[in-house]
Amino acid sequence: MADEIEITKLEEGSYSPSVGGHKIPEFCASGAVVSLIQKVIAEVIGTYFLIFAGCGAVAINKIYGSISFPGMCVAWGLIVMVMIYAVGHISGGHFNPAVTITFAIFRGFPWAQVPIYVMAQVVGSTFGSATLYLLFPVKPKDYFGTLPVGSDIQSLVLEIIISYLLMFVISGVATDDRAIGELAGIAIGMTILLNVVIAGPVSGASMNPARSLGPAIVMHQYKSIWVYIVGPIVGTIAGAFSYNLIRFTDKPLHELTRTGSLLRSMRK
Repeated sequence: MADEIEITKLEEGSYSPSVGGHKIPEFCASGAVVSLIQKVIAEVIGTYFLIFAGCGAVAINKIYGSISFPGMCVAWGLIVMVMIYAVGHISGGHFNPAVTITFAIFRGFPWAQVPIYVMAQVVGSTFGSATLYLLFPVKPKDYFGTLPVGSDIQSLVLEIIISYLLMFVISGVATDDRAIGELAGIAIGMTILLNVVIAGPVSGASMNPARSLGPAIVMHQYKSIWVYIVGPIVGTIAGAFSYNLIRFTDKPLHELTRTGSLLRSMRK
């Protein structure tokens, strides 16, 4: 078990926190700072395993041909569901810069934390991609990132549509107090699975700028990367906006989202 934090009185009105006899710097003693650090670590770990499992399934299937397209779809849905349940109560379980930005726009998340979350998500994705690159004999033809099969515009429209659906579902199951919040992970994971089935063969079904940026950074493949940054952000904003149009609105939005299972953890 971790050592308990001890508070030592130095002089009248002055206290020094410590763990196991070692003094903690004052800037680290703030509960808000500690909470933010925990959230950032959760986002890094969550996004890391999102990429490790999801992109790992793509890489293994391209290299060894042993998973199949349905297997890759299931892998993406399962890893999203698992990580939401694992750390969603700590960080909100974003793992996606587009979702983070959208939550901030609709007052479910503090703007000051957006750059930190986005950085954590990109770092987690890059580390996950680097792990796969080092573990497996990945060649350029085995690229496990996202590239349009058709035109950039076709993939852009697909990314907007599937990101819209993803955020619409997230808004319904994770921010509305009338929904069964405990089922949010299942609903979101199944939405990811469905979107990959539909859009995977065409655009790669990113829905997540970090998911596309990590492999691109590791393998230096930036072709059409703008599609996977613009598409998910536009789609998630539109999805959240649409859900808020049909949300029961006799209370302010911040009160309606207060009891949502994922957002509730971010407001503590």
